[in-house]
Amino acid sequence: MTDAPTIISADDHVIEPPDLWQSRLPQRLRAEGPRVVEHPRDAASYDKGANSWRLHGDGTAPPAAFWHYEDKIKPMQRNEASAGFEASSIDMTPVSFEEIRPGCWQPAARLEDMTINGIAASMCFPNYPRFSGQLFSEGRDRELGLACIRAYNDWMVEEWCGDSGGRLIPLCIIPLWDAELAAAEVRRNAERGVRAVSFSEIPAWLGVPSIHSGFWDPFFRACDETQTVVAMHIGSGSRIITSSDDAPFAVQAVMIFNNSATSMVDFLCSGVLARFPDLKLFYAEAQIGWIPYVLERADDTFHRQRWLFPDNVDQPPSSYYHHRVFSCFFSDPVGIALLDRVGVDQVLFETDYPHETGTWPSSESVARAELGHLDPVDRDKILRANAVGLFGLSV
Repeated sequence: MTDAPTIISADDHVIEPPDLWQSRLPQRLRAEGPRVVEHPRDAASYDKGANSWRLHGDGTAPPAAFWHYEDKIKPMQRNEASAGFEASSIDMTPVSFEEIRPGCWQPAARLEDMTINGIAASMCFPNYPRFSGQLFSEGRDRELGLACIRAYNDWMVEEWCGDSGGRLIPLCIIPLWDAELAAAEVRRNAERGVRAVSFSEIPAWLGVPSIHSGFWDPFFRACDETQTVVAMHIGSGSRIITSSDDAPFAVQAVMIFNNSATSMVDFLCSGVLARFPDLKLFYAEAQIGWIPYVLERADDTFHRQRWLFPDNVDQPPSSYYHHRVFSCFFSDPVGIALLDRVGVDQVLFETDYPHETGTWPSSESVARAELGHLDPVDRDKILRANAVGLFGLSV
């Protein structure tokens, strides 16, 4: 690949600035709303069993940024904002805002880092409230949670993306406890040009109704009618399949694609895509090599055991996949080898900036190594044109 097209990254992340919610929430909600407090970085530890961080007293190490929300705490961690760090130093160590690249959380600096990386445009998933904003659906105070969601979306549109000239693509979040409120938030943001909303890959894992229940139909209808893409980042179900409680994190890291595979099967077999014929799904950071097997297995099950499917699933599941379900990757030679079966029109590229698996500042080289042998038209689809079409971009 000699002249790589300028890349659109369909999956990056924003490290939320420390004043995002304190500057936008009503005064009466700020004391319990998200706020950054500095603590010595050795004053807290992660409890794997409880899946939470705990302060355990005064420490002596330099301060780091800790987010507080209601009674929950979580540090900003090096692996979440690792752009520019040496690979050997990346771990879950708490860090301060002074230690991370300004491009992690400042829009003008992000645009500079994108230019260094050859990126024309970028869509960013949340970080602190997790990939579908599920933190705000887990809190005690629903009024506070909804206010936090709306504040985030206003900041996303007005500040993060506002002066970027279209280079930063807005992605909003929704309340996950109320489908009508979620639909209203989709419509509110669609009116100002937002074409993507983050959703949990497997909402039932969050303790809310599944996509099979009918509960989410108002939300899906709003997305269908406004051409809003339902974007599901790997891990947005707040659970990762593993073999045992004492398995190393490496097992989860390898197995995490199963979340997206399970979600895709869920949708293909649910009847949701039949009820909402213009609804489009997007899977982020799942890679793509597993997709042909999922489609083949789902179709084989349909042909052999048709009675297992809802009545309105009257076509092979793969027929709902084509032109409706999209996925992105940053390194997947197997997936590229199977591109004809994945569907070249349904694959997007990502850089995952600034996470530890991200390819900054070498994403152009990564794209060249992965895609250099492809026909230039197909290469342009993956690196740019598919994202333009899916998200209605003018970049």
